[in-house]
Amino acid sequence: MATPDFNLLVTLDVLLTEGSVAGAARRLRLSPSAMSRALARLRETTGDPLLVRAGRGLVPTPRAMALREQVGQLVQDAEAVLRPAKKLRLKQLVRTFTLRTREGFVENFGPDLIARVSEEAPGVRLCFVQKADKDSAPLRDGTVDLETGVVGTTTAPELRVQALFRDRFIGVVRKGHPLSQGEITPARYAAGRHIGVSRRGLGAEPVDDALKPFGLEREIVTMVSGFSAALALARACDLIASVPERHTENLSAGMHSFALPVPMPEITVSLLWHPRMDADPAHRWLRGCVRDVCAGQRPDAQASRAVKPA
Repeated sequence: MATPDFNLLVTLDVLLTEGSVAGAARRLRLSPSAMSRALARLRETTGDPLLVRAGRGLVPTPRAMALREQVGQLVQDAEAVLRPAKKLRLKQLVRTFTLRTREGFVENFGPDLIARVSEEAPGVRLCFVQKADKDSAPLRDGTVDLETGVVGTTTAPELRVQALFRDRFIGVVRKGHPLSQGEITPARYAAGRHIGVSRRGLGAEPVDDALKPFGLEREIVTMVSGFSAALALARACDLIASVPERHTENLSAGMHSFALPVPMPEITVSLLWHPRMDADPAHRWLRGCVRDVCAGQRPDAQASRAVKPA
């Protein structure tokens, strides 16, 4: 079947409202002959006369009367779809956003982000889920709204990415640990008992590659899947955790931190989202909140900043 001309819906809506070819022509700024041709097309398309002569006027057929309310609603819905989005009103916004992050992000940035969101949009709820892998499917299918992490070769190319902050790996031990005093050399660092961090429990970490030119290798005593577990162990015993500094700042409070004694590249933690959410005003506002919190900015004229493009 040929694709229907949806412009005819507007014409039919006006014809049924006006009940007159001349009146509909004036409302749509068409000539009476053009409106008569449009009515002829509608009759052919629907297989019904729609409007028939009764004295000097036209009256709707039963089919036209049955269609009147339905057509009117369809036209209103179409106009709503094509109308620009309404101005975002944060105080009236009711919505749940799902953020997928690695361990440490919620503990470090969550309190300020929740406070910021609660102040500006009390009806918004944040749902944090653990980032167990780098699969982009949750962003693609909409089960996740935002994600934080380090962009890699497996990141889906269509995703939008914005840098949040730069970070570096540091060593963390309990207060009183032998490494909490004196100079930390590569040999002294490698000779300690270490906690390996791997989501899959396998594979070398960047610090292991950095130790190779010195002919050194760490003794991995245990493996954990996240930074919080590594820091909890290091706090309770004489083990060394190597973790990103900013990402785990709150988790390592009260412990002794030190710069790793080997050259280590910095990492960039970024915010990722699917392009279909790019223009959504509420999503754009939340992205701004995350950026500000990660940059250490406090809320100030948030309402005006919230709707600016990301």
